[in-house]
Amino acid sequence: MDQSITIKIAGNEYPLKAATPQIEQMMRIAAETIGKKLSAYDAKYPNKSLADKLSFVALNETVGRLSLQKKLEHAEEEARKLQEQMEAYLNTIEKNGR
Repeated sequence: MDQSITIKIAGNEYPLKAATPQIEQMMRIAAETIGKKLSAYDAKYPNKSLADKLSFVALNETVGRLSLQKKLEHAEEEARKLQEQMEAYLNTIEKNGR
């Protein structure tokens, strides 16, 4: 059952629903992370609008996600290659052992 929670971002409260306690925790961590990044942009760009700063946060987080996605794809490809090499090695041992 969904859990009703309230998340605060940039001084605004948002009533949300979290499907699991794990999702709730991630939502709270995400809101905290956004708040920290927004504070850093507040200090760095005091004359920029809130919308601009939130755009910077969104851009920063999306670049980070895309970077991790690329690393994951690379790791999956490496795992696939290692699996193929292991299977070839085991097939060689099996053929030579008999």
